[in-house]
Order: sequence, then structure tokens, then C-alpha cells
Amino acid sequence: MSVRINLLPHREERRKRARQHFAVLAGLTAVIGLAIVAAVHVFNANRISVQADRNAFLKSEIAKLDKQIDEIKKLKDEIAALLARKQVIETLQADRAQTVHLLDELVNVMPEGIYLRSFKQRGLRVSVVGHSQSNARVSTLMRNIESSPWLEKPTLVEIRAITVDKKRVSEFNMNFGVKRVQAPAEKAAPGKPAPAAPAAKKG
Repeated sequence: MSVRINLLPHREERRKRARQHFAVLAGLTAVIGLAIVAAVHVFNANRISVQADRNAFLKSEIAKLDKQIDEIKKLKDEIAALLARKQVIETLQADRAQTVHLLDELVNVMPEGIYLRSFKQRGLRVSVVGHSQSNARVSTLMRNIESSPWLEKPTLVEIRAITVDKKRVSEFNMNFGVKRVQAPAEKAAPGKPAPAAPAAKKG
């Protein structure tokens, strides 16, 4: 007599348990995956936040540096303007001293027998027109200008004979230069005597 055993319920139970086990594993895998994704997201968000804070700090420092650079530029512009004003004042003082030296030196270099009719100065160049008793006295005037500590480079433009008050004289037109007076910074250092200017020769 043969015995028959029905295994269908047992197999169905095994399949059910297998499906439950798979579902549990799938759920755990999904949970772990979500946890990993969340952790990565939080990590990246934290790094982004830290980098954003660094960027904000850098921008703030750059803005401060830009402001300081602008202030430095303004200070440089103000210093340049002050130096320019100082230079203008020194130039005006030097030119004023030059005028005094020029007039004083003209008296020193002018030989006897010469007098000036007109006098014009443009910058460091001077033009004079005068009368002389002879051409030799004009030559003496040019030599005196060349040896002067304040005047230089005499150039005779024209000389011609004319009659003034029934007297025969030479009318001359001459140009010469005025030496630039040294600025205080260019003068001799304190304690060192400045070299004496050579005496002008008179005719």
C-alpha cells in the first residue's frame, strides 16, 4: 500500500518566507541607501555652507582692501597735488630771485659806454636792445655775460650804426640766458659751504 504526501503547502510556505525575507532585505537596502544618500547630502551641504562662509569672508576682506586701496590712491593724489603746489611755489620763489639777480647782474656786466633801450624776458631767455659807443664795448658785454654766475649764452642778433643826438653810435640787439636758481634740495648739504660765485668782469 503506497502513501502519498502533499508537499504543496510546505513549498508555498517556503516561497512565502522567501518573499518576506526578500522584502525585508529590499527594505533594509532601501533604508540604508536613503541613509547614505542623506548622509552624502548633509556632508555636501555642510561643505557648501563652509565654502559659502569662506567666500563671504573673502568678499568682505576684498571689499576692505579695495576701500583701503581707494584711500591710498586718494592720499597719493593729495600728496602729488601738494608736491605740485610746492614745486610751483619753489619755482615762483626761484623766478623772483632770478629777476633780482638778473637786474643786479645787468648792472655788474654792463660796460661803460653802453645803455639799454628795451628789455624783455620770456622764461629763462632775455632780449635786450641798446646803444653802444663802439662795437668793442658790445664784445666786452658779451664776455662779461659769459663769465657771469647768473647769465649765460649771449647771442648777438644784430648790430648797426645809427645817429642819436647827432652822435654816431652802434645799436645792438642781443639775446642771452638766465641760469636757473638751484632749489633748496639741490643746494649744498648743511655744514658744507657753497662754492663762491666767480666775480663778474667789468669792461
